[in-house]
Amino acid sequence: MKKALLLIGAALLSGAALAADDFSPAEKAIFMTDQLSTLRPPMTLHYSFRKSGSLEPGFDDSVALTLNPTDKGSCCAVHGEFLSGPRRTALPDIDYGSANPVTLYFLERDIREMNRITKGSQNYFRKRIRMAAYQGATVVPASFRYQGKTVAGQEVTLKPYVDDPNSARFEQFTGKEYHFLLSDAVPGGVYAIRTLTAGGSGGQALLSEELLIDGAEPAAH
Repeated sequence: MKKALLLIGAALLSGAALAADDFSPAEKAIFMTDQLSTLRPPMTLHYSFRKSGSLEPGFDDSVALTLNPTDKGSCCAVHGEFLSGPRRTALPDIDYGSANPVTLYFLERDIREMNRITKGSQNYFRKRIRMAAYQGATVVPASFRYQGKTVAGQEVTLKPYVDDPNSARFEQFTGKEYHFLLSDAVPGGVYAIRTLTAGGSGGQALLSEELLIDGAEPAAH
């Protein structure tokens, strides 16, 4: 499982290491920004999660990342609880986190869900997301409301299946969009991650999922 996460995240490549200049602005913003170094563990980051759309029944749930100092005293060793009960997604702990692993957790679950719904290859979906982050992504300034204040950040948008030569195999998801809302002003740097697949019935999206930060909670001493 760690290998799967690494395929999406830290390296974002399929061969030898690349120089920093070879990564796109979207890759750097989503996967390579040190989003945890300013935090002071132990603490917990809390997120809400909502699934909606006409494809399947929706639900509301939660995500929590427990942050602890590493064995070197830095931030952070991360344990994630992604959803609950029968929806819980088992994911590996991160021994030395710098970029917020909630992004990798979200994407890993998303890829498993794409596999479940379409029967397509998980590795194929990882490759498409990786390629979309490298080329064709948009990065624009944005602002968000967090705890009653407007904070500045950026929005990164990916469309991994547009112009996909194999999209006929999962035609409903050709227009699926991924939106990453990022800001240094929120703990962990990730304000929200959203996916949207249009084309549902009754004016609804076919499928929409959103992870949204609720806040950070220092551990009790």
